[in-house]
Amino acid sequence: MDAQTTTAPAGHPRRWVILGVLVISLLVVVLDNTILNVALRTIADPEHGLGATQSELEWAINSYTLVFAGLLFTAGILADRLGRRITLVTGLAIFALASLISTYADTANQLIAARALMGLGAAAVMPATLSIIANVFTPQERPRAIGIWAGAVGLGVAIGPIVGGLLLEHFWWGSVFLINVPIALAGVFLVSFLVPESRDPRPNRIDIPGVLLSIVGLTLLTYGVIEGGEAGFGDPKSWGTLAGAVVVLAAFVWWEMRTEFPSLDVRLFRNRTFSASTGVIGLVFFAAMGAMFFGAFYLQLVRNYGPLASGALFVPFAVAQMVFAPRSAAMVKRFGPKMVSTVGLLLVAAGLTLWIFIGQDTPIWIVGAAFFVMGAGMANVMPPATESIMSALPREKAGVGSAVSNTIRQLGGALGVAVLGAVLSSVYRSNLGTATDGLPAQAADAARESISGAYGVAEQAGAAGAQLIPAANAAFLDAMHVASIGSAVFALLGAVVALLWLPGKRPASAPKPTSAEGLAEEQGVELVEA
Repeated sequence: MDAQTTTAPAGHPRRWVILGVLVISLLVVVLDNTILNVALRTIADPEHGLGATQSELEWAINSYTLVFAGLLFTAGILADRLGRRITLVTGLAIFALASLISTYADTANQLIAARALMGLGAAAVMPATLSIIANVFTPQERPRAIGIWAGAVGLGVAIGPIVGGLLLEHFWWGSVFLINVPIALAGVFLVSFLVPESRDPRPNRIDIPGVLLSIVGLTLLTYGVIEGGEAGFGDPKSWGTLAGAVVVLAAFVWWEMRTEFPSLDVRLFRNRTFSASTGVIGLVFFAAMGAMFFGAFYLQLVRNYGPLASGALFVPFAVAQMVFAPRSAAMVKRFGPKMVSTVGLLLVAAGLTLWIFIGQDTPIWIVGAAFFVMGAGMANVMPPATESIMSALPREKAGVGSAVSNTIRQLGGALGVAVLGAVLSSVYRSNLGTATDGLPAQAADAARESISGAYGVAEQAGAAGAQLIPAANAAFLDAMHVASIGSAVFALLGAVVALLWLPGKRPASAPKPTSAEGLAEEQGVELVEA
């Protein structure tokens, strides 16, 4: 099956079967992150895990997302040049290998490195799935297909915590990565035999300087934020790294505006709809992923739920996405992207606001309700925002559009974990007070580093440990409430962006633009050819 057939106006005859295969491929990438949320406490345990500190746990999450985000542009271009099917198969194979390495990591640093390799595989998988959808479905069917694709994210979120909890109840921590291997290999087989090959007849060259600058800049930014949470933002290592990140990212933008074949054509952001859509995606993931991070510690430590029980409490978030994401296309048709996305972001903000009032003895159904409201909100943000991004580009440039969408999503999530994790660490330490007085210096440092460190110290500290736990719980809850306020503020900021700059309901008689030129003409924006 050649590229021209896969982009036929009538759509590919096996397009719905292909969508099912792409959902399976997507699931393995989503499954990994949701499983990891449940496994954080176990990996932090020095006896049953790796004894990872909170900053190492943040890096275990962010090494994956930073490589993922940094290489998505290049992966999208490679998919357009070499073929989307072969790129997807290669990404799944790398992901399976990296998952196997993660399974048998002996130290936190080994796990961080293996997770970075997993990010490389995921970077090839994610844009390929979305660009294949754009090429096998007609513009009329594409919103529905993207809604189902987004619903698959919800399915992964639903399956991940339950599967992770079951594995951790019966096996060692490495099993949460081993589960990825058979799923990824099944994806390799199905994609190879069922998905047609397609590519861009006029692909761009690979922008190696741009790729390197983006990875270095994003890594410095994340490191500076995490280090600021550990040592304070007045520390030269923190503000110096952040200053370096600003310089490198500014150089990245400068280079991308001047190179003939940019990995990210920053001129696309002159399109108001394109810019607003990417901004909304980044803000909602910043808010939600940071909340997922502190929510996992709250459930497993403060509330003392096991991996399976805490995993089950993430399910309402996923169920809401599965229910509402496939219906979002109909909602957008009726009310327009502006209204649907704004209401969705307000729901996310409402769910995050509930966390401000959650304490140690709060009825657990309120926690489930907060996750459900957040999930319902995200289900009505992601599909219309993603469709707006994809509609801003010609179909043959689908890899670029999907790369931008997923890069912003991963970058938003990584910064959410880093920034809100830094807030959590800073407020926790400042509120712990004198609870560590009388402990050996090393034990006191571990207890001040994170609530998981405090619990580890308490198990071996006898009477002093019994006094440490209540103080650590109280300090963590204070920190969680402050982080929740930050999450809600970013979700509200996203609602403002959506309300001001996303397009409203299109008149029934008006044809929908399907290219960057069409959207630019509609909005009075001039696009400059690369």
